[in-house]
Amino acid sequence: MSEAKTMQAVVCHEFGPLTDLKIEETAIPSIKDNEVLIDVEAAGVNFPDALIVQGLYQLQPDTPFTPGCEVAGVVVKTGSKVSHLTPGQRVVGVCQIGGYAEQVAINAAQVLPLPDFINVEEAAALITAHATAHHALKQRANLQSGETLVVTGAAGGTGLAAVQIGKAMGARVIAVCSSEEKLALARQHGADEGINYTQEDLKESVKKLTNGNGADVCYECVGGDSFDAMSRAMGWGGRLLVVGFASGKIPKLPVNLTLVKGYAVVGVFWGVFTQKSPQVFAQNMQELMQWYQQEKVKVVIDKQFSLTDAAQALQYMTDRKVMGKVILKP
Repeated sequence: MSEAKTMQAVVCHEFGPLTDLKIEETAIPSIKDNEVLIDVEAAGVNFPDALIVQGLYQLQPDTPFTPGCEVAGVVVKTGSKVSHLTPGQRVVGVCQIGGYAEQVAINAAQVLPLPDFINVEEAAALITAHATAHHALKQRANLQSGETLVVTGAAGGTGLAAVQIGKAMGARVIAVCSSEEKLALARQHGADEGINYTQEDLKESVKKLTNGNGADVCYECVGGDSFDAMSRAMGWGGRLLVVGFASGKIPKLPVNLTLVKGYAVVGVFWGVFTQKSPQVFAQNMQELMQWYQQEKVKVVIDKQFSLTDAAQALQYMTDRKVMGKVILKP
């Protein structure tokens, strides 16, 4: 393990284009009493990372900063108040920023031991996408076995995770994608039905596939036209989950629809959930790891990039070419 004073990290000096990101030599972070220092072996690439860099996210950290919200690696050092982790231990961790670096300091409550049956690449790709989908469907939607779940952006990292987790929870899953290739991937991971929204009317297709009843739950991570269509395709007592806006368009909701159709619009902000409910987060991760071991959920890694190519990795993801997850390898 490194005894160096400096490390390589991706640095954002001011909010702006992804191409402005630089790889630089920076100081290794010092840790607080409740934190651990982790040697990063793999970091997941997620939409919020790109949004933070561009100044478009709910969280706007002081600049300069290092993006990256999920890592897997080995504990280097622990703070004086940390008792459940030890140096040399393989772990996964969640941080709002800081992950695109050779080392990162993270609150120990958001770091979990890594079981032997999962490698670091898949562990780094499992956290945010799958844990967001899990929290959304379990705590926010209270998805029940036998209900119909519609997943938009179903071939992306978190959409594919929602397809898998919906099936693990006993739902009938309808995947919504932009191409037949992406629909094939969603079906391969458990989707019962597929809608290609570039060729079919999304609202009418959902109505048809649900015998006119509409969706019980929609995992909506695209925004824009996709959200607008789903706001009209929800069933009575349904739960429309607001997960993200991969299209770049934040939609407006005609709230009269929620009244006449009797459904709820439910926000999903997983990052804050991990901070406010660390014990529930840990329980969720335990269940996710069990499902991973049982092969009910799988990690699909589309591409791996080096730390120096972080800007290209983020661009590849924001261009919505991804089928599964993208990771960085320091």
